[in-house]
Amino acid sequence: MKKTSENLVKKQIKDCLNIMGWFHFPITQGFGSFKGICDRIAIKKGKVLFIECKGPNGKLTLHQERFKKYIKMHGGIYVEARSYEDVAKYEKD
Repeated sequence: MKKTSENLVKKQIKDCLNIMGWFHFPITQGFGSFKGICDRIAIKKGKVLFIECKGPNGKLTLHQERFKKYIKMHGGIYVEARSYEDVAKYEKD
């Protein structure tokens, strides 16, 4: 099975979070889940990242935009990640 660009981004982000020592896990989506929920949540030293992985040309859906709005409205950190670098920068903050 050929990996899509988005799947490659997901793997790179997972590997990056492991190397940096974040506790993280994927979010299973399906029947009964919140529409637009992010792909992965990462936690380190009290900082929580809500990570949505996208390929080079990927765009957020309407439901994902709504979820992003809710997270930001409540002071959360929403990361629209197109590469591991989009996540790695939070290691420095």
